[in-house]
Amino acid sequence: MRSDSSELLLEQQAEELRKKKLLELAAAKKAKNGPPPKRSLRENASFYTTSSLAFLSVTAGASLLFLVPLYVDPAISTLVGDFVERPTMCVTTRREDMTGLFNCSWSSCREGCTSDVFKCTHIYVTFIDDLNFTFPFNATPGELFNLTDIERSDEAILLVNIKGCGYPPAVKCKNFTDLYGFEGAVFPCYYSKQNKTVVMTAYNREDQVNTIIHFFVVPFIVTVVSSVLLCIMHCDCRCKKERRRHRHRHRRPRIENLSDSSISTRVDMLTPAIEVYKPPL
Repeated sequence: MRSDSSELLLEQQAEELRKKKLLELAAAKKAKNGPPPKRSLRENASFYTTSSLAFLSVTAGASLLFLVPLYVDPAISTLVGDFVERPTMCVTTRREDMTGLFNCSWSSCREGCTSDVFKCTHIYVTFIDDLNFTFPFNATPGELFNLTDIERSDEAILLVNIKGCGYPPAVKCKNFTDLYGFEGAVFPCYYSKQNKTVVMTAYNREDQVNTIIHFFVVPFIVTVVSSVLLCIMHCDCRCKKERRRHRHRHRRPRIENLSDSSISTRVDMLTPAIEVYKPPL
């Protein structure tokens, strides 16, 4: 028993000595290496500038993937449709509530356009096809009823926007169909000059242009500028010809390129040595 206890005591002492030795070696190594070098002001500025530019480039580039299909594409399609800028008068002629995937290829208003729709509402209207006519907002209901006798266009489809998609809380499709979906409803509307079978309840050209600028032009410029700055800071963005010229400037001159004067000077320096050394006969 005494031998076992003595062996355990020796092992513990040896383990403590080993740990102490390791700590001494670690302290000596740390003292030899000294404290970690601090970054200079230029290195800190480069680090934070690179991080900020990389964050802007990735964020703006990723935002384009979501903003283009949701906002930019409808705005461009609306501008291409060339809608009238002054509201005319529309009258609802009929409404159809459809069910089935094949019957719902379009809808006057549906919440979101990312999934298939099995229930949809088709609203058909007629409008006064006269560019000089403007909807009388101050007219009484009786005066509006008298205007319905004016000759109107052929039947067209009514859309909440060019894609027929409403996103709450800005647009609630139930309120839209309740307001415009009953026969005889009279309201201001905007029809397309390119396709007079398409009518919308609201249109403003400046809003569509601002949407394109804010949701496409600005993120695109931020992505391009930040990427170019990152390239300038950390990459050699010059073309191949400039790189080759830069490399040729730093090449050592060959013997063939040396001037005649330098060659003659070297020969003159070697002549005395040649005369001193005489080979044995």
